[in-house]
Amino acid sequence: MIRLRLLPVVTAALISSAVGPFVSFSRAHDAGSQMANVAGAFLDSLTPEQRQKATFEFADEERENWHFIPRERKGLPMKEMTAQQRLLAMALLNSGLGFRGAAKAMTIMSLEEVLYQMEGAGGDEAKRAATREKRDPEKYYVSIFGKPEPKGTWGWRIEGHHISMNFTLKDGNLIRATPSFFGSNPGVVREGPLTGLRVLATEEELGRSLVKSLTPEQAAKAIYDATAPKEMVTAAEHRVTPLSPAGLSSAEMTAEQKDNLHRIIREYIDRLRPEIAAEAQAEIDASGEISFAWAGGKELGEPHYYRVQGKTFLLEYDNTQNNANHVHSVWRSFDGDFGADILAQHLKAEHGK
Repeated sequence: MIRLRLLPVVTAALISSAVGPFVSFSRAHDAGSQMANVAGAFLDSLTPEQRQKATFEFADEERENWHFIPRERKGLPMKEMTAQQRLLAMALLNSGLGFRGAAKAMTIMSLEEVLYQMEGAGGDEAKRAATREKRDPEKYYVSIFGKPEPKGTWGWRIEGHHISMNFTLKDGNLIRATPSFFGSNPGVVREGPLTGLRVLATEEELGRSLVKSLTPEQAAKAIYDATAPKEMVTAAEHRVTPLSPAGLSSAEMTAEQKDNLHRIIREYIDRLRPEIAAEAQAEIDASGEISFAWAGGKELGEPHYYRVQGKTFLLEYDNTQNNANHVHSVWRSFDGDFGADILAQHLKAEHGK
């Protein structure tokens, strides 16, 4: 039987989500201003030692050192924060997320406690300690790159097991929100009081619905392998390029299939606050045709993978590990991850490189 304890990080998320996601904003500039204000308040709350852990130069290579596995990271972990500091950290996360994104992030964090109960809570003291070190819902790290000023070039990241949110800002405007990663282990909780919980169920079911709607001719183009890859093809690469085969083009889909394809895209970008999502959607809409590719089985419980890509972006989803009960999903930008173009401009202007 899995027993969950109340986690400070979850409590913080509940409180801050009541403030951030329900506020109505109209422009990415408003998002940038709020992020700068919240990041500034967070930094002001830190001790000098904490601040040293949490802050980096904007051009530091650590800014692109992202991942989604349970590992030690640079940055300031929530477990080393006071209750007030954790609230501010979660307020910063929610300055970039919409309501559904905040709920998903909070739940993904809480799954670390589920994993602890599944993997080590019933063992001896040594096993419990080792499992707690790996499965700790407070090992989510905050990193600030550059100075969070209204007219500055800066960025921030909140990252831990199965969450990596990366934002880049310039002159008070949010200009990039990728890579954006959410994962879930277990994909479906199968024991204890949370039995049946599926954090990323919609991402999975929309993809399955689309592939099962295809005609044989369409499926021949969309399904490129009967076996799903063991991991997302791009994994945690710093830069990504369009993947091949592209799959089935949206130009070859029915109106209903196109609608399903766009619902998949919306599920990923709507993790972010509304005005950020709206600008991302506008960029995607202007990018032209979109393609859909699938690998693996089409039935629930079978290992499977899909990707959606256009001229400027890539979505990847896989559910193959742990007997197809371990989900990874990511949104990438081919030219703009980590504000790559902005970083080049910054280095040239500030450092003459």
